[in-house]
Amino acid sequence: MRTSIRKIGNSRGILIPSVFLTDSGIGDQVDILMEGNALLIRPVQDLRAGWFEGYDSSVEVDPLGDLPVDDDAQDWTW
Repeated sequence: MRTSIRKIGNSRGILIPSVFLTDSGIGDQVDILMEGNALLIRPVQDLRAGWFEGYDSSVEVDPLGDLPVDDDAQDWTW
């Protein structure tokens, strides 16, 4: 689809069809990146999105269980 670049104050902008916005998941904010000589516009992603997917709180996990055993098991003296 071709569109025109429009003057908006001291900047330039384009109108993005609502179908493109809906299909791409773009909301009120976007990230704009340069890839070579092209602009890539993508929806802003929550930094912590998906952190707890697959998390099962019923499974007990020892967070230090995979650490190697210290050969010198004596207490440290400060």
